[in-house]
Amino acid sequence: MSYKKEAYAKTAAGIIKNLEKRNMEGYYFENKEDMVKAVLEMMPENSIISWGGSASITESGMMDALKSGNYTLIDRMTAKTPQESREIFAKTVMSDYFFCSTNAITLNGELVNIDGNGNRVACIIHGPAHVMMIVGMNKVVSDVESAVKRIRTNACPPNAVRLNLNTPCALTGSCADCQSPDCFCCQIAVTRRSRHAGRIKVFLVGEELGF
Repeated sequence: MSYKKEAYAKTAAGIIKNLEKRNMEGYYFENKEDMVKAVLEMMPENSIISWGGSASITESGMMDALKSGNYTLIDRMTAKTPQESREIFAKTVMSDYFFCSTNAITLNGELVNIDGNGNRVACIIHGPAHVMMIVGMNKVVSDVESAVKRIRTNACPPNAVRLNLNTPCALTGSCADCQSPDCFCCQIAVTRRSRHAGRIKVFLVGEELGF
């Protein structure tokens, strides 16, 4: 095990203990392959599965595994009209498992997310029976203030470029705290505790995933 991997494992152990205090479950995996295998073993066949926008899900191989499994998938990208999008979101809220990442996680186990439409943070907060978070150790920060800075500095600019948004951060690579029509920093949500024990499961991976 490399020094970085060893440090990741020790950091993750502390975060997992703090997640437990917050009524959330935490797991650590040295690599994404072991994580995907473990997650799949937790879900029965024919489960209804949905997800929020997340590069981490794709990069980890989780999305490919879900698409090749025996599940009912709810894909919001199949919507062709605003009405269809609303109907798909309504189904998403009632899914068995909702996959996403978190933009940042603190050492104390707080989950910090910035969202545009709010569909992702809405499902983290309430709705789906289980929230399955795939989180690379590159998203670990010391506190909530550092989390917001990390998201605006490291996550929002590349995400804006990826989504082809007309925002200052997409043009310059730096957050301008904008009010542009394409702004996707519309909601900042801090999940400090889950009301329902074990509903939110955080799968920490000792690799860089997402932004």
